[in-house]
Amino acid sequence: MVGEVMPDVSAPADPLAAMTAERDKLKDQLLRMAADFDNFRKRSRKDTEDAARRGREDTLRELLPVADNLERAIGASANAKDTDGVVEGVRMVHKLFVDSLERVGVTRVPSLGERFDPAVHEAIQQVETDEQPPGTVVAELVPGYRMGGKLVRAAMVAVAKPKPVVS
Repeated sequence: MVGEVMPDVSAPADPLAAMTAERDKLKDQLLRMAADFDNFRKRSRKDTEDAARRGREDTLRELLPVADNLERAIGASANAKDTDGVVEGVRMVHKLFVDSLERVGVTRVPSLGERFDPAVHEAIQQVETDEQPPGTVVAELVPGYRMGGKLVRAAMVAVAKPKPVVS
């Protein structure tokens, strides 16, 4: 028969059943994706915690020799007659500490003689002087430190201010 339309055999007999099956399939995919994301989030958190722990352990490994040498210095100073030797030993331990800090990326903030910078200095005192221009750091009371590009602690400083004009 010419002109007769053939029924589509690929179309499901019941459209509601087909939509229900598709909904169930999509729901299953969504639940799997949510579970995968939750696992990824947990794994990422654990990886971040592990990296932070390894960083702390690496820093501790760098600083433990300093603690060991401080203990030796304390032991040696108890019986020392020559204080110059003790002072020199403490200086050596201090240098070891500074070198250890540098190896873990910690650097000292330059202060003395620098222009006061509120981003890295905390002014806790002003000193009247004609020897330095106003706003210049004339004393560093507590050093400041950076780790990478981030300020860890601001330097506590004394800043020059002009002497009052006496008339």
